[in-house]
Amino acid sequence: MGQVSGKVAFITGGAAGIGAACAKALAAEGAAVAISDLNDAAGEATVAAINAAGGRAIYLHQDVTDDAAWPGVVEAVVAKFGKLDIAVANAGIAVFGPALSMSLADFRRQNAVNIDGVFLTAKYCIPAMRKAGGGSLIMMSSVAGLRGSAMLAGYSASKGAVRLLAKSMAMECAGAGDNIRVNSVHPGIIVTDIWQKVTTPAGGGLNAPMDPQQLGLAVPVGKPAEPVEIANGVLFLASDASRYITGTELIIDGGMTAGSVRRA
Repeated sequence: MGQVSGKVAFITGGAAGIGAACAKALAAEGAAVAISDLNDAAGEATVAAINAAGGRAIYLHQDVTDDAAWPGVVEAVVAKFGKLDIAVANAGIAVFGPALSMSLADFRRQNAVNIDGVFLTAKYCIPAMRKAGGGSLIMMSSVAGLRGSAMLAGYSASKGAVRLLAKSMAMECAGAGDNIRVNSVHPGIIVTDIWQKVTTPAGGGLNAPMDPQQLGLAVPVGKPAEPVEIANGVLFLASDASRYITGTELIIDGGMTAGSVRRA
């Protein structure tokens, strides 16, 4: 217990799924937590659950692509909790399907959230963390940001950009000597609402819900992960236990990028 006691964390896209799991894990280990999202009902529910469990949390409505609103969001976090030590750039969307069927508008919309939103997280959170004397910035990428895959060209491009953005920001922070570490996290297949919300490029509809057991067939360990598995990795990178780790990837994928297995 208490791996991040006394620290203040800010998580984008924190209303549900991986973001909510990260918020709960950090709060349970002693951090004061601010989450932002567009889903106000889910965000308020997540905050209420954290506070009911004895944690400290606030919710902020935010579109991570809105540059003009970012300073006010970070200022609200610092005004409430006094500083910022941990930032998790988690907000993201998925537009799956053949690249040639994807509109330029969908490609740009996905990049606006998945790349621009992460860039803006770094742009506005790093100065606040410098004032606090250092910290940890964690960028949520994907195994799709490590390897190519049909039907995921646009999504993979955005998540691959996050991987190298994290490395470059890690070098900028190291060069500045500001005691801020920057790393990327690469989940594999996770049981979250994203499988019910994945947008198809032709017409912008929603894919049919995916069966977790079917999803598990693509994972060497035989099952998809729960969000808490990703949250535990984020907790490690947020804590002082990872104080010598920067500019690297934490892959949490049940072995997907390691290879394949032949099942009995």
